[in-house]
Parts: sequence; structure tokens; C-alpha cells
Amino acid sequence: MKIVSGFLKGRNIEGFHLEGTRPTMDRVKESLFSMIQGKIENCICLDLFSGSGNLGFESISRGAKKVYFNDFNKKAVQIIRKNINTFSVFDRSVVLNMNYKKALQELKMEKFDIIFLDPPYDTDYIEESIEIIEKYEILHSNALVVCESNRLEKIVYSKKFEEFKRRRYGDKWVVILRKI
Repeated sequence: MKIVSGFLKGRNIEGFHLEGTRPTMDRVKESLFSMIQGKIENCICLDLFSGSGNLGFESISRGAKKVYFNDFNKKAVQIIRKNINTFSVFDRSVVLNMNYKKALQELKMEKFDIIFLDPPYDTDYIEESIEIIEKYEILHSNALVVCESNRLEKIVYSKKFEEFKRRRYGDKWVVILRKI
């Protein structure tokens, strides 16, 4: 797993074989980031189900001002911290180790430009996360929520969002929502 573009381009991200995670493959990641190109520079991101931090580190490399990484798995958080140290991106990184509901509650005073939602498949965490995101109003206007799932019907959202882009990659769907 490598960083595809930006000032960290070509650097390896540790954590590919982390148990319980399903990293976004490089070709999917490259396509996903090309869809949101121009929206990352100086933005504040939340990678809510971080795993190894793959999407968050790609965002930092492409110019994100700050990325909040969250994962419930303590080993994943250790790997994220190790990657932060390896890439020397301390000033752009905040790491949380809690379930997604608690993390969103903890971050309710923040405002985000991009939120990545790539939870475990076969859960309702995307729908639940979006409901909580709306409740706490943690998105700037025109902010993006990037959703990844193995089933399109798992990507459920309210009328406060519009579908910005949608792509299918084998058994994975990426739907990018924009806050209206």
C-alpha cells in the first residue's frame, strides 16, 4: 500500500495486513482522489474508520491541513501513530481510539470539509454515521462525505445531501455525497 500522489508519493503505508481491516486498494484510492481533486488542499478531514490510515495519509500528502484519524482497533491506532511518526506529519494529525459514535460526539465542535466513511461491510454504520454527522452539524457547507461499501443500498442518506459522484470497483461501491 503506497501513497499515490503528493509530497509523500511512493511512501509505503504500514498496516496492509492488519487483521480486521480491508484497505482501499491503490487503484481505487487513486480513482477516488481524482474524483475529489481540488477539494483537498487546506481542508480538514475525518477518516472515521481509519484502519491503517490509508485515506487520511493520502489526504495529508495531497495538501490537507489536518486529518483526524479514528479507529476502535488499538492495533490499528498503533500503526497509524507509527505511520505519522514515519512520515513526520504530527502537526497535521490527530488520532482517536474509540467507536465511531463516541468519536463523532467527541468531535462535535469541529467542522470538516471531507469525511471518509469506510466501515466494516454488512453494517449500518454509514447510515448511522451520517445521521450523527447531521445531528452535530460538523460539516462545512459543500463538504463531502466519501462512502465505501460492498452494497449500494447500505449507503443511505437524507435530503440534506446530494450524490456528487458514484463509481463501482468490482465488489466495492464508492459514493461521494455533497452537503447541500
